[in-house]
Amino acid sequence: MDLVRKHSGDFHWKDVDVLEYKDEGSAPFRDVTRQVLFGDPMFPAQLRYFEVQPGGWTTLERHEHTHAVMVIRGHGRCVIEGKDHDIGQNDLVSVPPMTWHQFRAAADEPLGFLCMVSTERDRPQLPTAEQKVALEK
Repeated sequence: MDLVRKHSGDFHWKDVDVLEYKDEGSAPFRDVTRQVLFGDPMFPAQLRYFEVQPGGWTTLERHEHTHAVMVIRGHGRCVIEGKDHDIGQNDLVSVPPMTWHQFRAAADEPLGFLCMVSTERDRPQLPTAEQKVALEK
């Protein structure tokens, strides 16, 4: 692995694969990709870049691990425990354990954010229909 991986100017990095966000059909989302920027077995955290295309969204989910998020491109909204928040470039978002969350891009440009998580982490939980109704209130 190169010690320095140059940014290409379009939110891609040298020798970093652009991956599908999740397996198709595993959870509801639209137009999201991810890139693992740092993921070393000797380091207990992983830094990832997610890009949500205009009008797209990540899965509404929760899990036991914490997220630390920094928006580096575009603007949109995030839902944290049922509350909507406007977000834009350089904003920081903390997602505590077992907190429902989702990121949505604005209609006019992609939303790109860095996300730091523990290397050891649990699988996301999706809301039941009843939980989703309660969150929407």
